This record gives sequence, C-alpha cells and structure tokens, in this order.
Amino acid sequence: MPHTTYMAERMGSATIAPRGNCEAGSFQAFTLTYTAGFFGIDDTGSIKIVFRFASDMGKPQFTEPKAAGYTTVEASNGAVFEIAWDQKRNIRPWDKTLFIRVVRGFLREGDRITVRFGDRRGGSPGIRVQTMVEPRFEFKVLVDPFATYNYCELPDSPVIAVVPGQPERWKAVLPTLKGTGEAFALGVKAEDRWGNPSDLVDAVVTLEPTHAVEGLPRTLTLRPGVCALRLGDLKVARPCDLRIRVHAADGRLLTSSNPLRIVARPALGAYWADLHGQSEETIGTNAARELFEFARDRAFLDVMSHQGNDFQITTPFWHEINRLTASFNRDGAFICFPGYEWSGNTGLGGDRNVMFMHEGRQIHRSSHALIEDLTDAHTDAHSAEDLFQALKDEDCVVFAHVGGRYADVKIAHDARLERSIEIHSDWGSFEWLLHDALEKGYRVGILANSDGHKGRQGASYPGASLFGAYGGLSCIRASALTRGAIFDALRKRHHYATTGCRMVLEVGARFDSDAELFDDDPQLGSTGSHRVQAAVMGDILRSGDAELTLDIEALADAPIERLEIRNRFEVLETVRPYTGDDLGRRIRVIWEGSEYRGRGRQSIWDGTAELVGNRFERADPINFYNLDKTLEQHAPDKLGWRALTTGGFGGFDATLADPRAGLLKLDTVLVKAEIPVAEIGLDDHVLDSGGGMARRIRVFRLPDRDPTDRLKLTRRVKLRAGADNALYVCLTQLDGHLVWSSPIYVFR
Repeated sequence: MPHTTYMAERMGSATIAPRGNCEAGSFQAFTLTYTAGFFGIDDTGSIKIVFRFASDMGKPQFTEPKAAGYTTVEASNGAVFEIAWDQKRNIRPWDKTLFIRVVRGFLREGDRITVRFGDRRGGSPGIRVQTMVEPRFEFKVLVDPFATYNYCELPDSPVIAVVPGQPERWKAVLPTLKGTGEAFALGVKAEDRWGNPSDLVDAVVTLEPTHAVEGLPRTLTLRPGVCALRLGDLKVARPCDLRIRVHAADGRLLTSSNPLRIVARPALGAYWADLHGQSEETIGTNAARELFEFARDRAFLDVMSHQGNDFQITTPFWHEINRLTASFNRDGAFICFPGYEWSGNTGLGGDRNVMFMHEGRQIHRSSHALIEDLTDAHTDAHSAEDLFQALKDEDCVVFAHVGGRYADVKIAHDARLERSIEIHSDWGSFEWLLHDALEKGYRVGILANSDGHKGRQGASYPGASLFGAYGGLSCIRASALTRGAIFDALRKRHHYATTGCRMVLEVGARFDSDAELFDDDPQLGSTGSHRVQAAVMGDILRSGDAELTLDIEALADAPIERLEIRNRFEVLETVRPYTGDDLGRRIRVIWEGSEYRGRGRQSIWDGTAELVGNRFERADPINFYNLDKTLEQHAPDKLGWRALTTGGFGGFDATLADPRAGLLKLDTVLVKAEIPVAEIGLDDHVLDSGGGMARRIRVFRLPDRDPTDRLKLTRRVKLRAGADNALYVCLTQLDGHLVWSSPIYVFR
C-alpha cells in the first residue's frame, strides 16, 4: 500500500555515507543526511527511516554511547527532536521504524537532519549490518512536512550493498537416492558465519569419494566471484552408500557430504523440496527471481514454491510468480509450483499454503489488506472454510502452516485438499499441529519447509532475529521429478520431513495376511483399493491382523542420538544405537518447547550450569543458530548461556572430568534443578517448567565416542481397534537435527 505521492519531488533528499559494499553481520557506522525540500518540516512534522520486517539489522538505541547500535540525531538549525525506535510503526513490510519528530522549532528548505547509526564518537562499536545478503539494502525515508501523519516516500532513498563475508564452513550436497548408472550432481559451496554462500573463496580442494564415482574430478577449483559449484553427470556403477569428503590443499577435512544410497533400481525417487519461501515483493528479502535462482543453484533443491502472504500479492505480482514458475520449471531437473500463503486471521483458520499444479489459476486471498486495487476483491476467501470451498474443483494441494498466525485445523480442514501439515520451519517445530490433526482423526502427511524471509530458500538460516530455527526440508518419494509425479506423491503423503538435514529414511509395514490399500482416503467416499502385503509411509490401509511388522532403516547425515517409534500420541519404543554399557563422561542438557501457539511463542532459556565437586572439561553448543546466543565456560565448574526456543530444542554437550562425581545445578528463568551426576544415565531426566507447550529441560548421558550414523531394525507392532493406527518415527541426530516420517495409517 503506497503512501501519498503528493509532490514527492519537492520533499527533499537523503544520502548515506559510507556507500558501497558492507559485509553481512559486520559492525559499521552510517551517517544518513536528510536535506529538507521546498516545504521544509513544520513544527510537530516528522520523518521516518524504515526497514524491512525481514531485516535483522541491529536495533538503534539512544542512551548508551559505548554500546552497539548507539544512534544520534541532530538538526543543522538547532531544532529539537523526539526520537523513537519501533518494530512496527509503519506499513508492512517496512515495519521497522526510526521515528524523528520535530518538537521544538521547524526546518526550512536546505536545513539538514543528520542521523548517525552506530555513532562511534562515544566509543560504540557501531551498528550491526543485517546478516543476510542483499544487493540493495534500503534506508527508506518517509517525510511528513505538514504534520498531518500522511507520509510521502522520497523518490530516491539511500542504499548500500550487503555482501557475504569470508568462508567459515563448507557444504557438499548430494541427492540421497539414485539407481546404478543414473546421473546425479554434487553441489559444493562455502558459507560465511551467517550462512550466506561466500563469493570470496580462492581455493583448490580435493574430492575423496568413499566409492568410485564416474566423472568426479580429483580436485575442484573455486575462485572469487563464485558462490557455489555444481558437478553434474556423475555416476556410480554398483550399489553402495556413498559420501564425498572435501579436503583443503593441506589435507584438512573441510566437510563431508550427506549420504547417497545407490541401489539397482529404486522403486521411488527421493527429491528434496522447500515448498515455502518469500521474497521482497511480500515480506522477504531480494526479488522473487533471485529466490528461485538461490533455491536451484545455491541450495541445490529439486522442488520449490514461492509462498508470499496473499494480502501483499498484487495482481501483477501474481502474474509474475506464474511467469517465473513456468520459466524455471524443468522436468527431470528443477520443479517449481505457483502458489501463495493464504494468511487468514487465526480465528478464521490461520495460515494455509496453496500450491497449484499449473499456472494461470485464480488467487483467492484472505483479504486485500495491503492491496489498493480492489477490482478482484470479490474473489477473496476470508475464512479457511471459504478457501476450501473456493478451491474444491482446483488441481491444487494445501498444507497447514504455523507462522505469525498458526493454522487451526480443528476448526477448518478439508481432507480432499489439505493432505499434509508443516510441523517445522524457520519459526520453530510444532508437533502439536500433528497431534491436533490426529486427535480429529485426520490422515495427514508431515512436511517441513523454511518459510524463509531472508532470500535463502532451501538453506535458510534464522540470522539474528525472532526466527528460532534453521529452515526445514521435505524429501518427496515420487516416481519421477515432474510436476505430476511430485503432486501424486504429495497427495499420497509419500514424504518425510527434516529440520534441514538430508538423510535416507525408509519406513515400511508388512502384514501377515493381505491388507486393503486404498487409492485415496476412504473417509472422503468411495475409492478404489487393492490387496497388498506391504505399505510405505503415507499409505492408508485396512487390515484384519492383530499385529504388523514395521521395517525401519535410517542412514543419517550425522551420528544418531535416538529414534522413537510412535503410534499416534504414544511412543512405543525409543531405540538408541548404543546401550547403558557404552555411556561415558559426556552428558547432554536439552531445553525445548514454546510459550504458546501464537506469535509470542519464544521461550527464553538464559541460564547457568554449575558442577559441585566436579568440573567441565569441554562444552559444545547444540542448535545455537543465532550467533547472538552463546554458550561460554566462565570457570572450570561453571557454564553460562543465552538461548531461546520457539518449539524446537537447543542445549549443550558437556564432558565431565569425573563421570560420577558431584552435583549438577541448573539455573534458568524457567527451570531450576539439582541432579546428582551419578544419577544421569541413559534415560531422560525430565524437568518440567510448569507451563508453556512441552516446555522443559531434559538431561541424559551419551557415549564419549559418537555412535553410528545408521540403524536398521524390525519390530512387531500391535494394532489397536476402534481408531486409526498412525505409525511413524521421529529420529534425532546428534547434531540437533530432527527427522519425521509421514505416518502409515492402518485401521482394523
């Protein structure tokens, strides 16, 4: 929604110094100078300098000259200002606002307002630049010269370029399943400390496969200016589990790829997707075209969908999304779906994501809240029920999402369209959404995506903002990398979800006698079926058996901490790749959960751990994605940290000098406890916070040496009568990533 454009050319001008490139996440000092235009600024008139919601630039503050973010404002003629910083004082997406109002005096044409962001004259280190790359980061200036609160945007606001920093970690990305002799690609990149692919790499690296790979060079050269490389047309002749290690010139191991399983003929392919991201045309960062390019070329995705908030998608931009998906979509290489995030108010059903099979379909928005053109307002669907009714004849899929608004599947759900729910994104992890669906008897698959706002779809770091997690990925088990095959897999719930890792997961059921596998959910009415003796994740079946056999195989991206076998809300068994006899001096402390379902879900876990009669020899953080949140060792017997969760978990591993001695004292705002070290064992010590949603601390012991990265097991599972059996697994990697299979639904 634009501001007034009345005589914008006479409203003055603004400049910024320094201009040019600034490293993402670095501390800088900027001087913005506004020069008043013909009208000046009247007494109680004001200017606003506004920034995007997605930006995590440091907050200006006005009281501590030595601290980060110290900001000063001066008038060339001595006028006096009221100054305030507000996260939401302007029209979305330019919410974040430095508000400057004249409270004594006025400005004439040519008078200047000088704003020093990160004013270093009093000892401040400066203000932190946002942590994600943006070629045109804008200090948008709005002027109210008449004291009417009707602001005019300057035709040209100052911009800088936010660029990547030096490489700090390497990534090597493979697919996770291919047939023998089938071509595949290896993606290689180096990221800066904030997760931006760095174009400052100047290195020759060595590639070391665990098995022979046809077409793989021995070395790879990366030069400045290149953010990522993809090596295609690679092949493996025999079945194996492949990893490729990347070594520096001096032999140091830089990274190891995720696992790639090579089999003779896979029944279904495995395609990695992030079906939810936003660009600057709505509330994200960088243009939509750049988002598509990042997903394909720097995140190495197979499937993606742009999902902007509908009440910001103008008709021209909806047409542009459709043009982009048609342009980027390539069968066998990269699949894109047109879509949008239906962003209804929570009381009307909450967020849903809509993906169309084809371009050219009508967008049914939740509202026109930020769209001036009301000529198609009659097509709006104001509630989730209205949305499902509007889409009933469309070739589309819908999945429930938890973002600023959360999907309430208890008040609105259509199983014909809403085949899956998204239980992880940059906003956090939300297993409660699955529980809501199961409680209502819905048969849904599990997805994880990013809802990335920072222009990094498929590799979405949270940065330094209210996002609390790394963005998720979904592995879609489809017959081919085409729109039709991917849609078919989504409708059949043939997929699993991760918090961002890529790993191999197989979950299947075998029946003692023939079971009836339905072509579609029989709750929707008459549908075809056929007799089978085996099923895969997402299938819906009827069986007369009292038990079935569950086959599970996991080849993880990192060592496995545990795997839970679940039936609906019940954990049937917790499987670890180690026993109590393997435990050593390493303990793990995990904090997790959220305050509640809505926007203010962040739980603050700042605290300390103290060992009485023992000491910490080492402490390693888990899921500390926000670099402002740190784990520090203050003394041999004391750790301290700053941390938050938004539904997921974080924590630390600590190696103790003595495996049995002393007392562990935990002190956080939410939980305080004392545990004798000798009592910390294989099973979790659960310390409930007394509120929130699954908000608690867990403490348990680990082996000193990392366990295996693979599990293969078979279990007999009793089937309950009278309700669905929803059989699925949740796997936890030692590095903090989670993986969920979509349930196999069996009723007797």
